[in-house]
Amino acid sequence: MFLAISRFSIANDMGKEVTDAFRFRPHHVDHAQGFIRMEVANPSDNDQEFWLLTWWQEEADFQAWHHSHAYRDSHQGMPKGLKLDPERTKMMYFQVVAQ
Repeated sequence: MFLAISRFSIANDMGKEVTDAFRFRPHHVDHAQGFIRMEVANPSDNDQEFWLLTWWQEEADFQAWHHSHAYRDSHQGMPKGLKLDPERTKMMYFQVVAQ
């Protein structure tokens, strides 16, 4: 199993709008080859920071999704004018070794 984690922070105080976008997301990724599940969280002391965790059968499944048109389409629901803090944006990749 493969886990991709994206951490990002909102630079222009749109955390509520981003939360709503995730809650009402179009679920494009749910039908991707090898997709298992997605969770979105933010630290209890920072409502402008988000951690997006997606679980996949294989890293190749994630990479195929990440480079697809469907991936780009899935971001259309993000609020217009959203700005991210580039110093607080990071992608991390993990091989899951135990459950």
